[in-house]
Amino acid sequence: MESIMDFIPRYREYQSQKERTECLIKDLMIHCEHVESTLRKENHDLQTRLHHAQLDYEDATKSRRELQEQMKELRAQLGNVSQDNNVLKQRNPYVLVLVDGDGLIFKEHLIKQGLEGGKKAAYALRQEISRRCDNADDTEIITKVVANLTGLAKAMKRDGTIENETDLRDFMLGFTQAKASFDFIDVGHGKERADSKIKETTRWNLRNFNCKQILLGVSHDAGYAPFLDEILRDDNTRKRITILEGFPTVREIIATGANVVNFDDLFRTDKLVDRTSPVMYSPWLGCFYTPAEHIKASPTPTITLPLAPKSTNVQANRPTSVTVKSVPAQPPWNPGARGIDPPLNIDQTVLDRIKKRKDNDKLCNNHYLRGPCSKGDQCCFEHDYKPNGGGAESHIPSGSPEPLHEWSGLRSGELHLRVVNGVCVHPYCKFHPHEHPPGTKLKTMKKPFASYE
Repeated sequence: MESIMDFIPRYREYQSQKERTECLIKDLMIHCEHVESTLRKENHDLQTRLHHAQLDYEDATKSRRELQEQMKELRAQLGNVSQDNNVLKQRNPYVLVLVDGDGLIFKEHLIKQGLEGGKKAAYALRQEISRRCDNADDTEIITKVVANLTGLAKAMKRDGTIENETDLRDFMLGFTQAKASFDFIDVGHGKERADSKIKETTRWNLRNFNCKQILLGVSHDAGYAPFLDEILRDDNTRKRITILEGFPTVREIIATGANVVNFDDLFRTDKLVDRTSPVMYSPWLGCFYTPAEHIKASPTPTITLPLAPKSTNVQANRPTSVTVKSVPAQPPWNPGARGIDPPLNIDQTVLDRIKKRKDNDKLCNNHYLRGPCSKGDQCCFEHDYKPNGGGAESHIPSGSPEPLHEWSGLRSGELHLRVVNGVCVHPYCKFHPHEHPPGTKLKTMKKPFASYE
C-alpha cells in the first residue's frame, strides 16, 4: 500500500506541468492579442482606403457622366457647325476669270463695235463659262480683264483692228457695264502691274472655298510659268486652275501641267502687228519692235542727169534738137568701214542673271532698245546696268537685211536709216547728219549713239 509520501513526487510533477501550461496559455494570449491588434490596424487601414476608393469612384462616375453630357453637347454643336460650314461653302459659289488683256485680246469684230461689242463679249464669255459649269444657275462668274489701255489701243490702231483709239475705250466700258461682276481695268504702263494684279488676286481667291474655279487668260505669256509651278503643288489646287486659251499656249505653261480650255471663238489667236510699217507690238516688253525679216536696206541714192534747156526757136510739130551736157557719174554712196558690228557673244550666265531681274530691278526697255528714256531719273526701271558685261554695243546700218541691234536674243530693228525722197523720216533717228547719204534732209534730230553707253 502506497504511503502519502509516494504522492508528493507525483504532485510536484503535476505542479510543474501546470506552470508550463499556464505559461503556454499566457504566451498564447499575448500572441493572440498581438495578432488581433495587428489585424485591427490593418482592417482600419483597409476601411479607410475603401472609403477613399468609394469617394474616388463616386467622383469619377460623376465626372464621367458630366463629361458624357459635355461630349453630347459638343457633338451636337459640331454637327451644327459642320452643317453651317457646308452651307457657307455652298453659298455664293463663283468662278473667277482673270485675263491679261495685253496679250489675250478679244476678236476684232467685237472690239470694232465699241460699246455694244464690249457687252456682246461679256455676255458671250459668261455664256461659254456657264455652259461648262456643273451648277451654272447657282454659280456667279466674276471676270477681270487687266491691260495697259493706252498702249493696247495704239497697237490695235497700227494693226488695223480699230480706226480710233477711243473704240477700245468704248469696248472696255461696254464690257464693264454688261454685268456687275465684269470689269475691264486699265492698269497703265508697265507689264508688272498687270502680272502682279493677276497673281495676287489668284492667291487670295485660292484660299476662299466659295471660289470653285479660276480661269487664267495668260496662255500667251511664258512669264506666268514660275507662278503656276508655285501654286500647282497639290491636286486640289490643280483641279481649280485652268488656262484660258485664245492665243496658243506657250510651251513653258504647257510644261506646268495646268488644264487648258480653248476660247478661240472669243479671243484672237494671233499677235498684233503694225500694218503701216514693219513694227510689232510685244505685250511681254510693253513696246514695239521691228522683226528682222522686215528690216530692209536703205536704197542707194540715184542721180538723174539734168536735161538741156528747151530751144526757144523750135517750130511747133517739129522734132526738137536737144543737147545734153555729159555729167560725170558719181560713185555710189559708201558709208565706209562702219557696217554691222560682229555678232555679240552673250554670256549665258549674264543672260540668265538679266532674266531673273524683277520689279524695279528690271532693265528699262526704252533706255536699252531705243534710248534715251523720256522719263529720265523718274523712270522706275534700271538704266545703269551693263548688259553682256560690257555695255550695249552701237550698231550702224550698212544696208544688210540682218538685225541691226541685238541684245539678250531680242531683235529690235529700231536703229536703221529710213530715207524717202532724200528726206530722213525715221521718227527716232540717232545718226549724225554726216552719217546719212549725201544731201539728205533731216526732219528730226535726236541724241547720238553715245546715249546708249
